[in-house]
Amino acid sequence: MVASTQNPIHPIGEEDTSKRRQILDGARKVFMDLGFDGASMNEIARAAGVSKGTLYVYFTDKSRLFEAIVQDEAFEKSKIAYNLDPARDVETTLREFGRTYIGSMCRPGGGSSIRTVMAIAERMPEVGRQFYENVLAKSINNLAEYLKAHIRPKELAIDDCQLAAAQFMQMCQATLFLPFVFQAEPAPSAEHIARVVDSATLVFLQTYQAKPA
Repeated sequence: MVASTQNPIHPIGEEDTSKRRQILDGARKVFMDLGFDGASMNEIARAAGVSKGTLYVYFTDKSRLFEAIVQDEAFEKSKIAYNLDPARDVETTLREFGRTYIGSMCRPGGGSSIRTVMAIAERMPEVGRQFYENVLAKSINNLAEYLKAHIRPKELAIDDCQLAAAQFMQMCQATLFLPFVFQAEPAPSAEHIARVVDSATLVFLQTYQAKPA
């Protein structure tokens, strides 16, 4: 069953904000440790340090609470700043974008939230869709707009900037994201990320740099 996407009903004010944050922090730990199915409202209330009655004032059920955590995670990722000023040269911009992007996707502790969303997306497709649109699709769109501004002689020759942006981001993930998200390896070091992103940038430019007439 797809969870409702309406906002949870709760009081307004600074105390409310603090209490809601307390609940979300506790619930996040329970969801990450036990998964969606293993988590219970009793366990969440205990981890958050609130009564079960207080928990239900803010969130009517587990699905609504999980949605709020996913929205919170998406909001935090949306605040990551990419310098995509069209005046900047392509190679420098791609290298910096790739390192920032992979650093955010593979940050220590960050894999748990992604794994949990992936696990529940089939039963709660709206939650998965929101996470994808607010995190991944937004980054693809922003990079595509930057690339579009550099389609000209002696720079880039790209027919489909959305595809090219997605390809670059996928290349940056190579040997980094999947081993991390499946817990086969720890979060990659800055040096490892830089090595993979530099390779992705080289392959991208060899493919899409405008060829001399």
